[in-house]
Parts: sequence; structure tokens; C-alpha cells
Amino acid sequence: MNQRFVAGQPGGATRPYRVVQWATGNIGTRSLKTVIEHPKMTLVGLYVHSEAKVGRDAGELCGLDPVGVKATNNLEEILALQPDCVLYMQQGMDMDQVCRLLASGANIVTTRGELQNPAMLDPALRERVEEACRRGNTSIHCTGSSPGFITEALPLVLTSLQRRLDCYRISEFANLSSRNSPEMLFNIMGFGSAVNPQADAGRAYYLRESFGPSLRLVAEAIGLPLDDIEAVGEVATARRDTPIAAGMVPAGTVAAQRTTLTGMRRGKPLMVFTANWYCTTDIDADWTLRPDGWHVVVEGDTPLDVSIGFPVDPARWAAVSPGLTAHRAVNAVPQVCAAPPGIRTTVDLAQVIADFSEPAVHK
Repeated sequence: MNQRFVAGQPGGATRPYRVVQWATGNIGTRSLKTVIEHPKMTLVGLYVHSEAKVGRDAGELCGLDPVGVKATNNLEEILALQPDCVLYMQQGMDMDQVCRLLASGANIVTTRGELQNPAMLDPALRERVEEACRRGNTSIHCTGSSPGFITEALPLVLTSLQRRLDCYRISEFANLSSRNSPEMLFNIMGFGSAVNPQADAGRAYYLRESFGPSLRLVAEAIGLPLDDIEAVGEVATARRDTPIAAGMVPAGTVAAQRTTLTGMRRGKPLMVFTANWYCTTDIDADWTLRPDGWHVVVEGDTPLDVSIGFPVDPARWAAVSPGLTAHRAVNAVPQVCAAPPGIRTTVDLAQVIADFSEPAVHK
């Protein structure tokens, strides 16, 4: 195991974790700020893709005072820093980069999902990553809010109260009316467009590939492996022209999307995830659309009904929401650094525990 740990953590050393932030999109920028402010971490490097950001101070790029760390787009410069961990948050996962980082001795926590369930990986890819981990004595872990926290961490906790599980149901709700992202909502997600069954099928396939490994991971961990995962996409249309932050959703066009993944075991649903994404509740379907958040129902010998909401003013949502994904990744750094070499899942790691102690003296 990697032995570079802060006091009170595995290994007993006294210095903070040396961390590199990789990429500065919405999630990466929040992660960068969190690392700079973390009491047990020191930001030693920042990798960016934009030439306009190269050479700029990391603090300034996330709205803080300068911290003396300049952004770079040179992998060799990052490797020379010998970080304990890299928070890898770029769009898409470059396996050449990932393997070089791991082999160099840098652990990785990533919000990408490509390596979420190693058992489902192409054997050649899995061996390539595992070999890099063995060479560097490092580990890599994929996490986030969804998939991640809601599909793995919470299910493992709630099923610990059961001795019989009949079905575990997760419903996710996202009200997109305040999101001022026309490209994402209209061009990529298809809101405001005519109903298109082919697009519904494509979305179902995408979510199956994104969330399926996570659902299978939990099912296997609790001893009830899934036989198959079925995916169905549905849409509902706006009853009238509906203005939202990103533009107009005309009457009769897609205003709500529902995608359901059903993990089947012995002919019955066992793990069910439903994504409800919508721009208005005034739709032509009888759907129960809650405010942003999650609703979890556990059917078993200890039934549970858990609702998680986000009590955030819509005007502040863009500032708050990146933390849902970024913070768990940052909080996982100590557990990933302490883990045995290899691709490590939520099932493998020790419990992720946030550290809210006072900043270290070096800050």
C-alpha cells in the first residue's frame, strides 16, 4: 500500500496528501477549490486542457486568492511532482494518461465511470490498468453522486438493515427549468424537440451502460447477482409553450424524460433505477414529479422509504450542485491512497468519511 498519509490516517505519517487536480470543468473547478481549502491536503499541481488557462494560478481559476500553483498541460510536469493522488475529472478517460499516472506512483480518484465495475471490463483493458497499478503500487477508484453515492454507497448502508431484500428502488428527480444550458438541454438531451422513439431508445441504452455496472456491483456484493438489466425510455410533452432559463419548450414537444433500468433476478425486479428529468410538471402524462432529489424505497423484511431533497434556491443551484459529485471524490482520497493496488470499487474501500477538522498549520 501507498504509505504517504497524514496523521491519524493509515500509515501514521505527518504530512498532508499531495494532490493534483486534473481538469477544471464545473466539477473539476469545485474539486480544485475543495482541495485548496482541505485541512489535510496540499495542492501540488493542476492539469488543464485550455491554452488560455496554462500558466494561470490555480487559486485564481477557482475564485480564490493565488496559491502559487500554476496550471499546466504537460503530463511530464505532473509526473515530476510525484503526487499521492490525482483527481481525474476530464471529459472522457484517456487510458494512456491514466496508466502512466498509476504506474508513476499516483493514485487516482475519478468522477468518470469507465472503471466503475472491473468485473464488467474488457479483460485486456482491465489487465492493462491493473498492471499499471501493480507497477506504481497504486489504486484507482470511480465515484460521484449518481452513479456513485445514490447507486452504491447508500444502497450498501440501507441493505445492511435487511435480512431479506425483495426489491431496491431508486428514483432520481432533476428539474431542469432553471438550468441555463441551451446546448445541453435542447441539442444534446432533446428537450423542446418532437417525440423521437429512436432517441428514447438511445437514452435508455446510454443510461444502461452508465448505471448498469453500478447496480450490478451492489447486487453482487450482497450476494444477489443480476441476470439481466432491462432499460426503457419514455417522454412526456408540454401542454403549452413553456419558457425556461435555457429558452422555450414549445407545446407538444418533449418536456420530461423518464428512463427506467430494471435489474432482474430470477424473473423478478431486484434493483430498479428511474431517472426523471423534466423542464415542467405541466405535461401530458400522469407522472409524479418531485423536486430535485432522490426517493429510495427498500422492499424487504425491514421496509424503508427514504427521501433526499436539495433545499437550494434555484438561483444558487449552479453554484451548489457541482459539490454533489466533486466532494465525495475529494473525501475519498485517503481511502483510495490506503487501498491495496488495483481498480477499487465502493465495495472494496473503507467507508468514505469527510474530514472537517481545522486547516493544518502549513495552510
